[in-house]
Amino acid sequence: MSKRSLIIIALVAILGLAAGLALFWRAEAPVGGAQGQANVGGPFELVDQDGRAVDQSILEGRWSVVFFGFTYCPDICPSTLQSVAAAQDQLGPRGADLQTVFISVDPERDTPEQLKTYLSLDAFPDGVIGLTGTPAQIEQVAKSYYVYYRKSGEGPDYTIDHSTAAYLMDPQGRFNRVLAYGMSPDEMARLIRTAMQEG
Repeated sequence: MSKRSLIIIALVAILGLAAGLALFWRAEAPVGGAQGQANVGGPFELVDQDGRAVDQSILEGRWSVVFFGFTYCPDICPSTLQSVAAAQDQLGPRGADLQTVFISVDPERDTPEQLKTYLSLDAFPDGVIGLTGTPAQIEQVAKSYYVYYRKSGEGPDYTIDHSTAAYLMDPQGRFNRVLAYGMSPDEMARLIRTAMQEG
C-alpha cells in the first residue's frame, strides 16, 4: 500500500472519530443554551407494526428513545431494548412519559407483522412502537439520524451491521442526547431523568 493511500485512510479515520466524538459528547451534554442543538432527526414517513402510516409527529408529546435495529438481530437489539425497559421501570411514574421507537434497518424481512410479533416480547418496553418502510424510506430516516447500516451475507440468514446507539428525543421531537450501547439501565435512567428535569 502506498504512503499516499495510508495518509488518506488515516485522515478518513480521524474525521470519522471526530464526527463520532462530537455526537457522542452529547450523552452528557443537554440540549439548549448558547450552543444550540445537534442536527439529528427530521421528517420521515414510515409504517408502524399495525400497518398504519406514521410520521415524525409520533415523537411529539412524550420523551422518546429512538433505536435502529432489526428483528433478526441476535444480541445488540434485544439487549438494548431490555435495557431501555429496565431504565423505564426505574423512572417510576415518570416512565409513563417515555416511549420507545424501534426503526427497522431490514425492511426486506421486517414487515409490520414481523415487528408486531417481535416487539410483543415481555422483556421489551411496554408499548414500544415498531416502524418499517420501503428501502428508500429507511435510508432517508437513517441518514437523518446519522445511522450506519449494511447488509452482511447472502441468502435468508443474512445479518445487518448497524450503529448501536439510541437517541433520546424531547417532547417536541428534538434530539436531546445519545444513549450509548452497553450503558447500564441505572445510567440510562439517570440520563433520561436528568433530561426530563432540565426539559
